[in-house]
Amino acid sequence: MIDYPAARAVALIVQTGSFERAAAALNVTPSAISQRVKQLEERLGAVLVERGTPCMATEKGAWLCRHMEHVGMLEAELMEHLPGLVDPASPAQRVTVNVATNADSLGTWFLAAAAAFTQDSDYLLNIAIDDEDHTAEWLRRGRVLAAVTSLAKPVQGCHVKPLGQLRYHATASPGYLERHFPRGVTPEAIANAPALIFNQKDRLQHQWMRQALGQDVTFPTHWLPSTQSFVDASLAGMGWALNPVQLVGEHLASGRLVELVPGATLDRPLSWQVNRLAADHLSDLTRHVLATARRELT
Repeated sequence: MIDYPAARAVALIVQTGSFERAAAALNVTPSAISQRVKQLEERLGAVLVERGTPCMATEKGAWLCRHMEHVGMLEAELMEHLPGLVDPASPAQRVTVNVATNADSLGTWFLAAAAAFTQDSDYLLNIAIDDEDHTAEWLRRGRVLAAVTSLAKPVQGCHVKPLGQLRYHATASPGYLERHFPRGVTPEAIANAPALIFNQKDRLQHQWMRQALGQDVTFPTHWLPSTQSFVDASLAGMGWALNPVQLVGEHLASGRLVELVPGATLDRPLSWQVNRLAADHLSDLTRHVLATARRELT
């Protein structure tokens, strides 16, 4: 049998980041939490929690945490039908659901869907950010129960629904365009014009160049891991960047930003994938994600 008090302790340590905060959430002492985890780790012969600041789950610990997510959702459903099972003296347990999305979706449309879901649900959300080409890996490893991803093929054990396309414009300030592209946007000019990149996984600029210019070019780079900073840095003339239309539409209309190549947009197809075991419990989240995507995406 699974030692559920110990498993819940592991999940809360990972969720809160410390033994002390997990102990407070369970209304027990930190030493009691520590003993539960130690006994479970000895029984399994594996470390479940990496002690540190914050504490983090090992690979095996992450699988246990995801199991506790499923258990929490099942318990919440059961309590709706059998409220008498709840001990009034015990602290309320709320389920935290782990999901992943890309930063541009979070900065443009996904947050509206998440907020709408939380208004109708007692679930808490832990939203992780990664490149849309890599969020599917979070599903494969069991680190999240649902994700916005560029992968249209279902991850094993998941349902997939197409969301639409997030449209990007290659933009820069008028002054930047005059300084770096006085004779037009050519591969030679791009090679000397600083661009804004989110992180090493960000390949949008390279995809746009292959589509708009017919070739890929190596270029100088400013690294800015923030969707809004991309827009601000573009307005400030720091570099050129691929920005979502939702964030730069008004700037383009006013002339504060201009397109490097007018009309040369890049569309990134997105999908919503949900773990099949959690799909029914997250149906409201899926409904809000699909509805918001229909309004906001191409």
